Amino acid sequence: MPRSMTGFARLEQSYAWGTLACEIRSVNHRYLEPSLRLPESLRAIEGDLRTALKKQLARGKVEAMLHVKYENSEQSELALNEALADNLIQLADTISGKLGPDGQRIDPLDILRWPGVIKAEELDKDELAQLAAELFNSTLDKLVENREREGVELAKLIEQRLDAIGEQVDIVEKRMPEILTAHKNKLEEKLKSLQLEVDQDRLTQELVFVAQKADVAEELDRLKAHIVEVKRTLSSNNPIGRRLDFLMQELNREANTLSSKSMASDVTQSAVDLKVFIEQMREQIQNIE
Repeated sequence: MPRSMTGFARLEQSYAWGTLACEIRSVNHRYLEPSLRLPESLRAIEGDLRTALKKQLARGKVEAMLHVKYENSEQSELALNEALADNLIQLADTISGKLGPDGQRIDPLDILRWPGVIKAEELDKDELAQLAAELFNSTLDKLVENREREGVELAKLIEQRLDAIGEQVDIVEKRMPEILTAHKNKLEEKLKSLQLEVDQDRLTQELVFVAQKADVAEELDRLKAHIVEVKRTLSSNNPIGRRLDFLMQELNREANTLSSKSMASDVTQSAVDLKVFIEQMREQIQNIE
């Protein structure tokens, strides 16, 4: 199943302590280029997240973000940083001693107001890392689903162009005997109008040479073979973008040869139509993983 390299997924989960959100977006790129934005509390799992990305995705420029938001509520338990508080009290006592009788008495609220003395109870780091990794993997799965869904639509568009190419190949294949016969008759009529005596053996040799030069059976066979290969590739579960891009080059090569050998305007038009269909497929394939 083909996958698009373009996709977006976002999941958010609420807990008693706050909210955890993950967002992943991807666009087409020649290789896999992941970029992660994580809070400091989750830096330890960055390597694991990158490994998870590489297992799921093969190509694309991927930007992933994890955001942690703690909610302060009346039910939140407050913790005292006793070491810091003791240090502040000792310093306050020292200053009061230096001031003598005029020194002010220590106000406990002043100590509590000092940054870091009171802090909300934080979630265990290992538990937060586990929750974040689970949410990341779920978001990544959703991104893959979105890329697969768009890939299916791209495959339909490509198959439509392949069918159109097949129709043009059939048209040219059926027309070639008529074209060669018409060219032979035209040459004989021209010689007859000039009233020249012609060596029939030489004329036969020339007609054979022209037929060989205009023969496009090999090109048509290769075009049909490439159509089959593209359809087979589209059914693969592996990354197929580069393989399809190569096949587009081969299809275009045969279309160019067909055009250069053309002996009739309708064959030339078919070759032009082939190039248009191939280019349309190439544009879609640039976004396939």
